[in-house]
Amino acid sequence: MLLAEIHLSATQSVWPLVAALAVLVGFVAWAYGRSSGSTAVRIVCTVLKIIGIAALVLCLLEPLLNKQRAKPGSNYFVIVADNSQGLQIHDRGQAQSRGQQMKKLLADGAAKWQPTLAETFQVRRYSFDARLQPVPDFGELDFNGGASALNTALRNIAERYRGQPLAGVLMFTDGNATDPGMPIDFAGLPPVYPVIAGSDDVPRDISVQRVTVSQTAFEDAPVTIQADVAADGYSREEIVAELIDASGRKIEEQKQRADRGDQALAFRFRLKPQERGLNFYQVRALSREAQKNPTNTAQAAEATLANNSRAAVVDRGRGPYRILYVSGRPNWEFKFLNRALVDDDQIQLVALIRIAKREPKFEFLGRRGESVNPLFRGFGQTNEDMERYDQPVLVRLNTKDELELKGGFPKTPEELYQYHAIVMDDLEADFFTRDQMTLVQKFVSERGGGMLMLGGAESFREGKFTRTPIGDMLPVYLDRTENVKPTGPLKLSLEREGLLQPWVRLRDNESDERSRISSMPGFEVLNIATSIKPGASVLASVTDQQSHKFPALVAQRFGGGRAAALLVGDLWRWGLRDEAMHKDMDKAWRQMMRWLVSDVPNRFEVHVEPKESSDTVSLQVRAREKTFQPLDNASVQLVVTAIESGVKTTNSVKLKADAATEPGLYEAAYVTRKAGAYRVDAIVSDANGAEVGRAEAGWTSDPAAEEFRSLRPNRAFLASLAKQTGGEIVDSSTSDLERLAKSLPNRKAPVMESAAIPLWHTPAMFLFALACFVAEWGVRRWKGLP
Repeated sequence: MLLAEIHLSATQSVWPLVAALAVLVGFVAWAYGRSSGSTAVRIVCTVLKIIGIAALVLCLLEPLLNKQRAKPGSNYFVIVADNSQGLQIHDRGQAQSRGQQMKKLLADGAAKWQPTLAETFQVRRYSFDARLQPVPDFGELDFNGGASALNTALRNIAERYRGQPLAGVLMFTDGNATDPGMPIDFAGLPPVYPVIAGSDDVPRDISVQRVTVSQTAFEDAPVTIQADVAADGYSREEIVAELIDASGRKIEEQKQRADRGDQALAFRFRLKPQERGLNFYQVRALSREAQKNPTNTAQAAEATLANNSRAAVVDRGRGPYRILYVSGRPNWEFKFLNRALVDDDQIQLVALIRIAKREPKFEFLGRRGESVNPLFRGFGQTNEDMERYDQPVLVRLNTKDELELKGGFPKTPEELYQYHAIVMDDLEADFFTRDQMTLVQKFVSERGGGMLMLGGAESFREGKFTRTPIGDMLPVYLDRTENVKPTGPLKLSLEREGLLQPWVRLRDNESDERSRISSMPGFEVLNIATSIKPGASVLASVTDQQSHKFPALVAQRFGGGRAAALLVGDLWRWGLRDEAMHKDMDKAWRQMMRWLVSDVPNRFEVHVEPKESSDTVSLQVRAREKTFQPLDNASVQLVVTAIESGVKTTNSVKLKADAATEPGLYEAAYVTRKAGAYRVDAIVSDANGAEVGRAEAGWTSDPAAEEFRSLRPNRAFLASLAKQTGGEIVDSSTSDLERLAKSLPNRKAPVMESAAIPLWHTPAMFLFALACFVAEWGVRRWKGLP
């Protein structure tokens, strides 16, 4: 943008000169009005003479051009060049790579634009890949950087020159940033002038754009690995995607045909890892021709092979996840639920079953002087081990030791928070004290556990849970029940939300699932709840013979955990018809229990967070007490191991995590030196040095794959960057760089200076007036006017 203004020096002579100009204009108009020529010729001659006279009168006002320009030597200007591997690409028909062409533009002896720029600005030079670093010149660019942290580089430039007069940034790059999630504060940036390296005419290439891992409670294939593959230039050719485990064994292979030259393909691998904990995989994509002939030139025809594979981490958890089952009486539901989970090595069902309610001791005295329940008589127990009349008779199953649940349902957070979920079945609210119900609510909302209430004669409203802490958690309203009584067998059906939830359905497609549902037997017992709470989802419903529909399975988030209601009270009927349905029922129970414990936090957890630099990660360890309060004054040691496909790795790096500002949080930074998969094991010790827990996590580093994710320059991003900062796109040519260098001193800069240039005695002004008079004289002579 040019900054200039015109001022008049002889302002005291304005009105006399205006009057003189008016007289002259009137005389010229009167003279040509009496002329005998045509009207058009007279008008042209009049206008030319008046313009010439006006130019001479303007000179008498002594006009000055006040021009603003950048003050020499007072402003900084940054030149920054991308030094990443992405510039090694050769565009189609180009003998030189993008980096070589860019380096030629940046060479000091190849152009005059850098010396021209240095005449006005203090030029600073930088290169960037994963980090921004100053360079004396650009002759040392090697284009071997493993990342293009473009956003980070811009932010670092803005921070380095904050409060200093930075006039602009000239950036040589292809615009393909490997840190797209890094926010840019455009308000803190000077004008950015991108010079785009490369063209859109690139060689053909196959690239794995991204790999995402999703886990569900679906038993047959709980893990889905999706790979988005871009096949550029492979029109009507077959693309192969391979899933390879950590040992180098190919697990699965899928093929798709690319119908277009720039088509994006999605490959979905569904699998069930056999190992607990961390599992590492690699997705590799290549053409069918390259797969058949790996030694020929089929792969060499690609622009690069660095983006043909990506790693993925699947964390199945160590387990076992412990679920506390509490029931008011022995029933069929526990029998089938326990059988379904007995072979599941990831879930442990601990049961607390009441076999007799508390009895007033004054009504059922046994022998004289006996104060304990006679149900325990003859079992060789002492009076301390036998239940009193005023206490319920409870049976404990699958406990880890003889002390677990000995006092009945847990009364303290230390006792309850060792479990991941609670299942309540056929149990009234009076079984719990008020403090225990509040504890259950905190277990879900604060500890992040799961809670499921099963239907029964003493559940939900019949169990008087209305307006209790447990009732408040349920996804259904217990005090808004219509006076409707279901009739006949109740047929189960899945709602749309239930069909979309993998843990609810048992088949992998909708038609098979609906066919399975239609063959299920009818149910007889239902806890009626016609209203659900905001945010809750009805996953399954039942319909009676009168076509009345009632919720059967409802779920919702509650605080940090989740709560669900299974309102059907005789689900066990499902497994009595035949063996196939019994297996389906067992599978449904397992999936429901896995959903209940999924995402429940453990006492010790490791999270991997990427940092600003693309090759650095932050390892965050959260340590908690048994009450799930933050564990302070702990010592956390981290062991980081690189996982190489097909290679048994023994080398590990040990780090010490330091306490962060947040209680119970410990952090350490790790720099990934090379691409691949990594695992970190955290060992947590208390203030006395005793180990209290362990945790593990994994992550992948694919800098080259991310760097070559797209081979075409990101013109849209660079154009937006230039527009947002007030800059402009500069052509990758010496002439356009020289044009920019010459115009920059006349553009807005932090430090400017003024220069006054007189216009009234310039040759251009007099030549303009003379040209007007000569043109007027020529027209008169041409048309024969006097």
